[in-house]
Amino acid sequence: MTEHDDTAENFDADTFDADTFDAGGFDADVVIVGLGPVGATAANLAHDLGLRVVAFDRAAEIEKRPRAIGFDQEAMRVFAGLGLAGAIADHTMPYRPSEYRNADGRVIKRIGAAPPPHLLGWAPNYVFDQPQLEGALRRRLQRSDGVDVHLGTEVTDVRLDDDGAAVDVVDAAGRPRTVRTRYVLACDGGASPSRRRLGLRMDDLEFDQPWLVVDLLLRPGAGAGLPRTNVQYCEPARPSTFVVGPGNHRRWEFMINPGERPEDVSDPDVIRALLSRWLDPGEYDLWRASTYRFHALVLKQWRVRRLFLLGDAAHMTPPFLAQGMCQGIRDASNLMWKLALRLRAGADDALLDTYQREREPHVRQVTLTAKEFGHVICERDARLAAERDAELLAELAARPEGTVRQSLIPGLRAGFLAPRGFPARGDLLPQPRVTDARSGPALLDEFTGSSFRLVLRHDTDPAAAESALRAHAVEGGFPLRLVRLVDAARGAAPAGADEYREEQPVLDGWLRRQSCVAVLARPDHYVFGGVRSTDDLGALLAAARRQLRTTAPESV
Repeated sequence: MTEHDDTAENFDADTFDADTFDAGGFDADVVIVGLGPVGATAANLAHDLGLRVVAFDRAAEIEKRPRAIGFDQEAMRVFAGLGLAGAIADHTMPYRPSEYRNADGRVIKRIGAAPPPHLLGWAPNYVFDQPQLEGALRRRLQRSDGVDVHLGTEVTDVRLDDDGAAVDVVDAAGRPRTVRTRYVLACDGGASPSRRRLGLRMDDLEFDQPWLVVDLLLRPGAGAGLPRTNVQYCEPARPSTFVVGPGNHRRWEFMINPGERPEDVSDPDVIRALLSRWLDPGEYDLWRASTYRFHALVLKQWRVRRLFLLGDAAHMTPPFLAQGMCQGIRDASNLMWKLALRLRAGADDALLDTYQREREPHVRQVTLTAKEFGHVICERDARLAAERDAELLAELAARPEGTVRQSLIPGLRAGFLAPRGFPARGDLLPQPRVTDARSGPALLDEFTGSSFRLVLRHDTDPAAAESALRAHAVEGGFPLRLVRLVDAARGAAPAGADEYREEQPVLDGWLRRQSCVAVLARPDHYVFGGVRSTDDLGALLAAARRQLRTTAPESV
């Protein structure tokens, strides 16, 4: 794995100058409630964007037991952008393909990954140890100026007004304190006290099932007979899941049968009996056993004045696509650059409303897909299970390679996007390995950071692009980085500061499939829009300027 320095620039320094910002009596730009993976990611992103952060978590220490076990290439791109790829490398592993097996042990469905070269520069999916990831995120915050972290501190109230919020907290010694902030991010989990205090309602997508989750560590030499891939056991008697974790970590999930109580199936003797199908008791050490209700819920209102809800506080996704934590990392990646533009560059408040307009449809579709997969796995009726098997076997015969997991994750449909008619709007910008004029190969983000980027295909007229950029600057346009691909097929070498040569034609090939000569990418790597002709570059940049409606930094 590669990584770049923690101090890599994400935006043009002239846009986000913390030294010239008037604090106006506020203790923070952003208060973050909850420092799980989503809150800690949001805090790190806020720091890199020049925002002053105060973060609270009521737990004094990181939860040492695993919870989430999977994240995808989008999340890895965010972690790598924070310079943490190396720090978590020993605690992650590419996700194995998944097989769905029926009660007879026959494979009825396959879900795999697209082959390399990977479109975003990272493996499509990973398994990981959550305590180690959280530790890396927290340690980075400890090294960061302008971030004030308070552990063992509970937020007791948030009082919102037109200018900001007053956040009341009590520390472990019972000492109260009030923090004045411009914005509040509630990342306080599925039980979210913030959501409950505000009386916000969740849209129930009608999935509610009890499961037992068991994590264990294999002892040396054990586990030789275990599956080498992830398995969904679609067995009516007791649906279950097996996941190959990093190192000697293995996870089983067992559906709790009708008439069973969670406290009964959590008994060590019951767990040993469930695992005896695969392992003898002397082959493993139990790490964790917890019961959960797998829900499909989406918050109806994600913003209340100066407060935003992220992660499980805003949505809960069944685990069958390993997308639960990914949804929250996308929330943080989507919102933080918009808050920075609002506070530091005077973008219109309407930009912040695009957070829910973009994220809610995306979350809803992913959650419904996970729910659909859950119903496939969890069918308890033998007759319906037989019908399911026949249908899926027919699909598998037609497509033996199965389904590519990332094809199930949508792009953006609405929000801060170019008008309809501009191609590639809402898609993710691919990330190839490239070489510039001065240094060796690295992933593109390591050169450009998480900035606005105008990406030009190698055969795009540079004079037309430069003309559009001059006009953009005259109109007071937002800063962006130019990325000009050179013709690697003909052996061209990058010469200018903005030129890059791909090791493999990942980005060039994608641009051609999109019929684009250029695209404008957002700081969260989603494409604002593309153009088929350089004649349309001016209109593309003007559309982005209009939507930002940049005036002056927000008054205090």
